[in-house]
Amino acid sequence: MSKKDNYLQSPDLLPIRHGAKKVGTFGFAFIWVGMAVVLAAFAIGGSGVQSLPLSLVILATIIGCVILGFLMTLTGDIGVEHGLSFPVYMRAPFGTVGTHIPSIVRGFVASCWFGINTFFGSTAMNAILATLVGFDNWFVCFLIFGTLQVVNTSLGIKAVERFADLAAPTIIIISGWMYITLSEQALQQGRDVWAWVESPVTGGAAFTAFMIVMMANMGFWGTLASDMPSLSRFIKAPKFEKNWFKRNKGQIVGNLIAHPLVQTFMVVIGAVSYIAVSNYDPVVALQEAATGVVLGMLLLMIVLAQWSTNTSANLIPAATIFSNVGGPKIPFWAGVVAAGIVGIVVQPWSLFDIIIPALLICAGILSAIVGILISDYYLLRGRRVNVPDLYKNNGQFHYKGGINIAGFLAWIIGGGLALFFPNYAFIVGFFVGGIVYYFLAKYWWFKKYEQAEIIDPSDEKYLGISVGRDWVIEEKKEDSTVA
Repeated sequence: MSKKDNYLQSPDLLPIRHGAKKVGTFGFAFIWVGMAVVLAAFAIGGSGVQSLPLSLVILATIIGCVILGFLMTLTGDIGVEHGLSFPVYMRAPFGTVGTHIPSIVRGFVASCWFGINTFFGSTAMNAILATLVGFDNWFVCFLIFGTLQVVNTSLGIKAVERFADLAAPTIIIISGWMYITLSEQALQQGRDVWAWVESPVTGGAAFTAFMIVMMANMGFWGTLASDMPSLSRFIKAPKFEKNWFKRNKGQIVGNLIAHPLVQTFMVVIGAVSYIAVSNYDPVVALQEAATGVVLGMLLLMIVLAQWSTNTSANLIPAATIFSNVGGPKIPFWAGVVAAGIVGIVVQPWSLFDIIIPALLICAGILSAIVGILISDYYLLRGRRVNVPDLYKNNGQFHYKGGINIAGFLAWIIGGGLALFFPNYAFIVGFFVGGIVYYFLAKYWWFKKYEQAEIIDPSDEKYLGISVGRDWVIEEKKEDSTVA
């Protein structure tokens, strides 16, 4: 078999079998606890209370998180049902070659977030060392912290889950401690955190401010909504379970319970931090509010949280994507290293001032991909997928020159329109991208390039775990089989 034929079958991108799914329901929930403690969440809270009372900021956050959590679970079923990662399934709506373009966009965004979170964690690490031993060099801390995360992630999903099991309880306890510390400091300033608003707005302006908070939360995790399969393929699920909710129980607890709760609490901490010291960065606020061991413990939470976030939400997806682009010559660990290098090269310390605008832009661009994925997987294929052909260079997903033009047109139109409505970017991109793709694919593209699972919607042929099937791809042959 030629290298050209084999490039789609990188060992790290083959379907995960039922017996190899190692992450349990609570393990995934703990991963979420660690993922949700990031700078952007604090920034959303700090920006929100400049115009709205904390209660409305919380409401907007919960609504955005619940909606997005449901969308994450919808796309995550691709990983649970078929064991497929995001870049592999993207070969269906974008083509075996076309998948690289949107995937690289997602991988680049993930790498940038890795850099931002690493810088944020390194400032906390530097503050701890400066307090305890007098060492003060954030860049050295940045390089050390980044290296530790890359090594941890390179060891695989089980190492990530073990770290989350250790970090999550610490993060929960110290987060509560942090909230109390900052609230007390706000009260000392004569500010009631539940009533104080820097520049109150009403009417249409208040609605716009509410939507910005909601869309910022959705934009922040919109990246993960698109490539949730890269994580969900490792989540345990029962064989022969046709009920969607029961099959996705492991996802639902994390995406719809842990994620909204932790994200909301982090937004609250950012808001309280801004109310206390006019700065949503809790590292700055805590250095003014605490000293000694207390400060060290609070800052330790920041370090653990950024570590846990980066491994699950940024390095794993980015590494999977880069491995897909590079083929068998780029194993998973090399993809992790590549993501780490990109995260340093973009100089994340200079990106803080554009976080909220960047979130809204990402929301528009990536929400269109979420809409396309859901439209392709549920509305057109009915969750049935001709998985063996995803790994064939000349199979049904090769389309014209490896490109699904319907997917690209829908992405361009959906993402483009979303940019014209930044305050509603995620909603616009999601619905426009999904609807345009549905009509283009169903009534044009799939008329030209027939899809086996649409012509013959057989559960036994094209479903995975819900009919007890493990997809097995023969790596050394062009033909693939199932077992």
